[in-house]
Amino acid sequence: MESFAACEKCQAVNRVNLATAQGRTPICAKCKEKLPIHAGVVTVTDKTMASLTSGSPIPVVVDFWADWCGPCKAFAPIFADVARELGGRFVFAKLDTDANPHSSARFNIRGIPSLIAFSKGKELARSSGAMPPQAFKSWLAGLAR
Repeated sequence: MESFAACEKCQAVNRVNLATAQGRTPICAKCKEKLPIHAGVVTVTDKTMASLTSGSPIPVVVDFWADWCGPCKAFAPIFADVARELGGRFVFAKLDTDANPHSSARFNIRGIPSLIAFSKGKELARSSGAMPPQAFKSWLAGLAR
């Protein structure tokens, strides 16, 4: 199963084999820095958001969240479980809105958690609020149509 991650240092978009990355930290093919991917979920920042959402050959689903947000914390394991299940069809990414205010403002995030799906840099869909697993999977299935 494959995913993609943008390097924090050089912003290169890297293909990551999730099966071989398990237990190891993948590194950037261009600059050899460690890539921000954990259990199939990529961490994005203001610096890497644009390169990942526009450079990934498969759709990217970004969870905009914050550490103080109760619904965000409740949704996090659902997001991670679905990422493990559907990784390879989508890139699953998380963006901390407190640490990355530029991206939050750019995408007009007013409530969290918020999900935005991107394909080749364009917004496909968005949803606000935590979802149960089946609703999240249905939302993703709607993107594939």
